[in-house]
Amino acid sequence: MTQATFQGFARDRLSRIDRFIDDKYIKSGKLPGAQLQILRKGELVHQMVLGHADLERGIPVTPETVYRIYSMTKPITSLAFMMLVEQGLVALDDPVSRFIPEFKALAVFSAGIGPYITTRVSRQMQMVDLLRHTSGLTYGFQFRSNVDAAYRKKVLSDRAGPLDMAGFVDALANLPLEFSPGDAWNYSVSTDVLGVLVQRISGQSFESFVKERILDPLGMTETSFQVREDQRSRFAACYLPTPEAGLKLQDDPQTSVYLTPPVFHSGGGGLVSTIGDYAKFCQMLVDRGQYKGHHLVAPATLRMMTANQLPGGADLASMSRSMFSEATNAGVGFGLGFAVVFDPVKALVPSSVGEFYWGGAASTAFWIDPVEDIAVIFMTQLMGSATYPVRRELRTLVYSALVEPNRMRD
Repeated sequence: MTQATFQGFARDRLSRIDRFIDDKYIKSGKLPGAQLQILRKGELVHQMVLGHADLERGIPVTPETVYRIYSMTKPITSLAFMMLVEQGLVALDDPVSRFIPEFKALAVFSAGIGPYITTRVSRQMQMVDLLRHTSGLTYGFQFRSNVDAAYRKKVLSDRAGPLDMAGFVDALANLPLEFSPGDAWNYSVSTDVLGVLVQRISGQSFESFVKERILDPLGMTETSFQVREDQRSRFAACYLPTPEAGLKLQDDPQTSVYLTPPVFHSGGGGLVSTIGDYAKFCQMLVDRGQYKGHHLVAPATLRMMTANQLPGGADLASMSRSMFSEATNAGVGFGLGFAVVFDPVKALVPSSVGEFYWGGAASTAFWIDPVEDIAVIFMTQLMGSATYPVRRELRTLVYSALVEPNRMRD
């Protein structure tokens, strides 16, 4: 019997993705709800809609559910910055201090309790370091070092304040780096700094630049730094996993800080969106920087963004000093805003050379496979993206359903 397919995917194999997620994650109470979209060659191949957007009020997930996408904001911010590079307003090897002079005296943490003992940086932080997370900056939530402890004390990059973007820069300028720029990879507030740079270089607010140059051309009307009044009934609750009581409400959609304008517009994690809206951004990436006649960036720019930019061609497993140093990141590098697979064999997960991806703190994720002309977007709202291996499981399930590889892609 011939297997029914659509755009190279076996329909029966696609349906088992839904069964797997429903049985393992929704019915078991591990995730409140989940959405998945698979696009190939510009067409929606499969859509999964499961569970609840709000468990307390019994509100189901719908295709229009609004999510906190957290670090899936980063690729959008990185693209915004690269638009300025294309205009010749800034270069990747420019020192960050060209536009943020507060960063001229940055130093590296060495030792000490109380007053910091620091050493000089071996070279100045460059724009490329921010895009690929080799800046020496960090995140307070990593709980690894004295430096990230100082970040927590300063309450850096919190949308509710107390610091706005100017205060954020001032605070960073008075904190030491984890390492000299270029010496290692560390997940960090680097992309928040890119948001500041977009604002300073363009001469318009970061929020308005993103809306005017990216969201509006893509028709991403559901994506913004605040939940609008007309979106409130569709805004999902966010949860924390607990060993004793299952899912615990972490952010109530009816009282969330996302309902009010942010004090800090975070380029690293400030946006909310729907799966359909983010799929438009992903399709633009598949189509080499253009969407329905709008050329956001040139193909050459996107090729550079999605190539491994880590010094010496290293991977995250060997170069990372943060939570992404585990063996599952072998064969995975980092470009200008995206993780990039350059050795699928070492990565130990189905993928193509050149696949690029990222995710968010609430377990959302996306990946783009240029070889197979595929975009996959996954949405849920569970804080702690490493709680379950659902992202790797989805890769296996999706590629297992692809029975007709794309051999015509140039």
